[in-house]
Amino acid sequence: MSADHHPEAIKKQVGLYWKIFWALTVGTVLTVAVSFFHHWGVYVAVIVALIIAVAKGTLVAGYFMHLFHEVKWIHGTLLLTGFFFVVLMALVLWTTSDQAGRRTGVFDVPQRHVEPHKTEAH
Repeated sequence: MSADHHPEAIKKQVGLYWKIFWALTVGTVLTVAVSFFHHWGVYVAVIVALIIAVAKGTLVAGYFMHLFHEVKWIHGTLLLTGFFFVVLMALVLWTTSDQAGRRTGVFDVPQRHVEPHKTEAH
């Protein structure tokens, strides 16, 4: 019998999965609880909820998808993906920040070259 299929190893693995289950349950309860704290402000609540979501996602990806035991090139690929995600989000924030205080939205292009429509009085 291999070491992975030994009854003690299986019991240890099941115990780890129960700990992860309870950690995910506590994370879900905390996320719901954060949504009710309006005195913190929306931005703080969203940031706290995102931190909890990242922690929960790390547990799921690390243990259930077995990424904690993978080779280094997979970790590098994940880090590179995270880097490009941050760069693209920063690019979006940078391009929308030049619209701050204006009435035009991100996709609303001012039509300066078009003459205003004139109606004729009857």
